Amino acid sequence: MQLALYQPDIPQNAGTILRLCACLGVTAHLIEPAGFPISDKNFRRAGMDYLDQIDIRRHIGWTDFEIWRKSTGARLILATTRGATPYPDFAFRPDDILLMGRESAGVPDDVHESADARLLIPMRAGLRSINVAVSAAMILGEALRQMDAFPKQ
Repeated sequence: MQLALYQPDIPQNAGTILRLCACLGVTAHLIEPAGFPISDKNFRRAGMDYLDQIDIRRHIGWTDFEIWRKSTGARLILATTRGATPYPDFAFRPDDILLMGRESAGVPDDVHESADARLLIPMRAGLRSINVAVSAAMILGEALRQMDAFPKQ
């Protein structure tokens, strides 16, 4: 299981998600450009000293990421408010890459269409979305649970 951030624009959220990946042993992908310098102190503060404990792969853009992903045969699973499948109902596989969109805009239509599956978090009517770091933790947690892939103590 891997997690990708599409052009993240809030360094604190990106740092928190990378810290989550470090703790759970999940490879993280940063699809640039980010809305902040990767060396940003807020990014580092949220990631704390965990950033040295993670496999982070940077991609210069969406095309670069897609070329790499397609060469691996991995499924792309998009978390989106426009999703059709509630994430607890989805059957995850070990080669999946969970894609989280920008906090401000999600992903563009071409990225949305590239996804092999589009998942949503069931929520109360009238509410728009959950914080991207919280969403990543919820969906990643379910994926790891399904595959019995949490790190062993």
